[in-house]
Amino acid sequence: MKKLLLFCALLHGFGHIIFCQQPLSTQNIILVTFDGLRWQEVFSGADKKLTTNTKFVSDTSDLKEQFWNDDPNERRSMLMPFFWNTLAKQGQIFGNRKYHNLVNTSNMFWFSYPGYNEILTGICNDKAIFTNRKKANPNVTVLEYLNSLPSYHNKVAVFGSWDLFPYILNRDRSGLFVNAGYEPVQHEHLTDQEVLLNHLQQQLPSPWPSVRLDAITHHLAMEYMKQFSPKVLEISYGETDDIAHDGKYDGYLYAINRTDKFIEDLWNYIQSDPNYKNKTTIIITTDHGRGHLFQNSWKKHGRFTPGSGQTWFAVIGPDTEPIGEVRTTGQFYQNQIAKTIAAFLDVNYNIYAFSGEAINQVIQKDKHDEPLMFGMVQLKN
Repeated sequence: MKKLLLFCALLHGFGHIIFCQQPLSTQNIILVTFDGLRWQEVFSGADKKLTTNTKFVSDTSDLKEQFWNDDPNERRSMLMPFFWNTLAKQGQIFGNRKYHNLVNTSNMFWFSYPGYNEILTGICNDKAIFTNRKKANPNVTVLEYLNSLPSYHNKVAVFGSWDLFPYILNRDRSGLFVNAGYEPVQHEHLTDQEVLLNHLQQQLPSPWPSVRLDAITHHLAMEYMKQFSPKVLEISYGETDDIAHDGKYDGYLYAINRTDKFIEDLWNYIQSDPNYKNKTTIIITTDHGRGHLFQNSWKKHGRFTPGSGQTWFAVIGPDTEPIGEVRTTGQFYQNQIAKTIAAFLDVNYNIYAFSGEAINQVIQKDKHDEPLMFGMVQLKN
């Protein structure tokens, strides 16, 4: 226990926010999560050993035509064109371990509920959340905290493909607008598109009883944005993890590519809407990594699958210096995201001891000054 507290204290000590002298431009935050997307595909594209393995791919020639190039930089652009052609030019991407730029979970469980709890609360290695059971989260997430403030009350919303999100956000206590799983969207002024999507999600086949198709989640979130203009929004896409567990590497790559297009669609809408344009920061990350040591380990994650605690994140918005892929040595943690969300909105979310501090490297101090930086510690990969 003493070692755990020391570890958490060290995490707490790095990355203290230095508040900007100039007001930030960010008025809205969108948190986007890919469930279980490995850093290997994000930074190097398709894995050759897997794309040519007929155990995991039904048509290797078709997959090679769509996603293969000998140059890993070309491969990653083929797989995630928005990420590498737009976000990399206008934002920042962290977690390429090739450059010893490390992002990790601080929780020791390496699966979804603990991962989302860490992202949303900043709590270091929370022993209260250690299963994926449908248990109401006893912790107050940064989204619940923001929703309690007059400036953000009823302007926070969550859309997720996984049906556990009402529990992760403790919807009954928090009062947050959370739509997840196969729930229909319900409010007083449903658009024709929302009515259609409510019907489609019940009629379109999905292989997973607890996870709806990401296309439904995406378009319901977009319709809600267009109608209500939430200031804080989380969209959680789930297909990457579920298809990976099914052992379909081709389907996993297609899901990554589709989700990249969803984020491009989201970004294009932001640029067209005066409520969001030049006022919105998007933070993109994942809840956990996946294995990489053995042939089948990419399908898995968890405490006994090495690599599952290795993650990544990206940021794009008006207050983030456009430096692209970060190649400086450093150590970041998933538990820093909650306070980073709050810091962009100039809100002090400081509920829990030993929670991760804001990543102020992503926040630009002044257009004429150096970007804010914090001391980073090199830990073993």
